[in-house]
Amino acid sequence: MSTQHNDWCSEFLTRVIAAGIPVTHIEKSTFDIWQINAYDWQQFAEFAHHEGLRWSAGWAEQRDAQYLVNACFEKQGSYIVLRATLDEAAAELPSQATVYPAANRSERHTHDLFGVKFTDHPDPRRWVRHQAWPEHSYPLRKDFPAAGYPEAVTPPDMNYPFIKADGAGVYEIPVGPVHAGIIEPGHFRFQAVGELILNLEERLGYVHKGIEKIAEGRTPESLARLAGRVSGDTTVGHAWAACQAMEQAAEISIPPRAALLRGILAERERIANHLGDMGAICNDVAFIFAQVHFTRLRELWLRSNAKIFKSRLLMDCIIPGGVSCDILEADCIVVREDIKRLRKELDQLIPALDLNTTLEDRLYTAGFLSEPIAAAFGALGYVGRASGQTFDIRRDAPYSPYDKVAFKVAAENQGDIASRFWVRYKEIIAAMKLLEQFMQQLEPGELTTPWQIPTAGAEGLGIIEGWRGEIISFVRFDSGNTIARFYPRDPSIINWPALEKLVLNNIVPDFPVCNKSLNGSYSGNDL
Repeated sequence: MSTQHNDWCSEFLTRVIAAGIPVTHIEKSTFDIWQINAYDWQQFAEFAHHEGLRWSAGWAEQRDAQYLVNACFEKQGSYIVLRATLDEAAAELPSQATVYPAANRSERHTHDLFGVKFTDHPDPRRWVRHQAWPEHSYPLRKDFPAAGYPEAVTPPDMNYPFIKADGAGVYEIPVGPVHAGIIEPGHFRFQAVGELILNLEERLGYVHKGIEKIAEGRTPESLARLAGRVSGDTTVGHAWAACQAMEQAAEISIPPRAALLRGILAERERIANHLGDMGAICNDVAFIFAQVHFTRLRELWLRSNAKIFKSRLLMDCIIPGGVSCDILEADCIVVREDIKRLRKELDQLIPALDLNTTLEDRLYTAGFLSEPIAAAFGALGYVGRASGQTFDIRRDAPYSPYDKVAFKVAAENQGDIASRFWVRYKEIIAAMKLLEQFMQQLEPGELTTPWQIPTAGAEGLGIIEGWRGEIISFVRFDSGNTIARFYPRDPSIINWPALEKLVLNNIVPDFPVCNKSLNGSYSGNDL
């Protein structure tokens, strides 16, 4: 834990206690746990908001006849986990969503899966369950089987109380949950007048996979594989966050070469996804020329992944204690050639986009997300950085190998689709420079550290800058080197609500490109 973290945390703790909020401070290696009384839960959120802390994640776990409810806060790269212990008979907390909009869906998730009630919640509608389980059945409780109690036919989800709008010329447009092509399911309900969007409401959770439930009882190796499948386009980010959490619990450090290889994998994942997104944004405004070239560049990049790491998407390359792959000198030559070719092609392609007036007309000023709203929702990654939120864990709370390199965080402040496009481009440029620095630092060494079985109850918090932004993974171990609790928080869980704001006052035909500029993961959201 850094001296800067200790100083800030001690000062903040002093102010919290002075404000009349009693907490018990438990110091961990990379984060702090603050135990708090249930009735002080919302008061702490109000004080934290006043002090400029960002609400980052929320989750719960059941231990014997009690529930531990957690909320993670961040400021200046330092993290605090606030924890309240609730008896099973009185599993109730005041809602923090009245202070932090980002807590809204997380609290609904905890209620639907554990039965913990959040009083005065601004939106108590069920979020996750979708009629798949009977009323008063809570799948993440220990007495609920992983297979559940499936009915022959799941009742249709017909009666979700979407917000209604009335008035002259107001009409509704339902989109999804089934979409054309292979896109995952999600429902979007619009109210509009003419083509102008007055309101958008999302209904997600259709691909609920039971990730948290089926993680229970797994070995560390099995959990790493599962984490890599939370969202297939972020297999490196989620596997790294889960492994980092497990390594904290086991009190081990990975070898320097393994850390550099993880960095190389993460930046290659970042570049591939940004190339795909930039092409898809152009495709949604019918600029097919750019979409074809970005897709081609992404495909070449993925083929190199397959050649070097035996997986196009870099699945299962990160394992507890290190990595399962290596990079030879001949492979480094391939990576350098990849970077050289990509730079040259982007130098030719980007001016054609920058000077295209049709693209400018569709992307600039559309899908505007203001800095205050981005801050209020805690927007992450390129969504936040396009609206003036410059937080990047690689710089602000650096972990190996990012603590030994320098790079510039890409940022814009116009908050529109064009800003989200250009932030992606700048991140590609920064990622290529990082790849070059990591390869320069590579020296012979071990790829893994021998595993050390954690004690029962040991816990860890993995925090990684994935390509969409901050990923948080919580892990607690049971006895026998098995997992008792795993919670992965994908950046999309935080970013999806911002879509409901950035489409307002846009026209309905611009929704696809607004949506693509955010590109939230359905799978990463629907655990």
